[in-house]
Amino acid sequence: MADTPEQASAPASATVDELHDAVLRSLDDDQALDIVSIPLAGKSSIADHMVIASGRSTRQVASMATKLADRLKQDHGKLVRIEGLPTADWVLIDADDIIVHLFRPEVRTFYNLERMWAFGDEKAVAAG
Repeated sequence: MADTPEQASAPASATVDELHDAVLRSLDDDQALDIVSIPLAGKSSIADHMVIASGRSTRQVASMATKLADRLKQDHGKLVRIEGLPTADWVLIDADDIIVHLFRPEVRTFYNLERMWAFGDEKAVAAG
């Protein structure tokens, strides 16, 4: 039985590493600031990676979040959940195995997620 046109054109399911790379590439393409990736595999059941980045303004944060969601859907068939888009001070993008936090710089400094998610002497990996 032949695939329907929708099935034939649907992107293949991406691996966690492919999604992680796509997230980092998208943020880098959109000139995100201070991109940090924190490995969570084996340390937390919420995700395998947490990516934290900043935008210069609420407009840039909202734009990066929207573009990232669109790119993951188009290129990898991944539907994501987005919280915080209307105010865009802190936008959370849940792509299942990858959690992305996008902040305005002042908000990122206030919440300091990198410190909260540091595990012992292991350091978060700066990306980009």
